[in-house]
Amino acid sequence: MAESKGLFDLVDAQLIQQLALLGWLKTDSVQCKELLTAVTGMQVAREVLDRLSGQKQIDAYKTECIQTIADFVKRNPRASQRELNAEVEKNVLLFAARVQALDSSL
Repeated sequence: MAESKGLFDLVDAQLIQQLALLGWLKTDSVQCKELLTAVTGMQVAREVLDRLSGQKQIDAYKTECIQTIADFVKRNPRASQRELNAEVEKNVLLFAARVQALDSSL
C-alpha cells in the first residue's frame, strides 16, 4: 500500500488534472482552464519543494533502513534482544548520517 502524501495526494492530483484537461479540451471553458492551471501549479510547486528539501531521498533512506532491519530479523529469527537492538541502532545511525549529509549538501 502506498504512503499518502497528505490531503492533496499525487494520484488524486493527477486525476483532477486529467479531468480538468479533458473538460477544457472538450468545452474550452474558463473554469476548466483555471482548474487545470491551479492543479498543475500545485503539482509543480510540490515537486520543486520535494527536490529542494530532499524529501524523496529521505523517504528512500527511511524505506531502506526499515527494509534492512526487517531483512535482518527474517535472516536471524533467533537473534537475541541485544543483537536486535545493535542492528536497529546501526541502521538508524546510518539513516541519520545519510540525512545529515543530504542536509549539508542542500
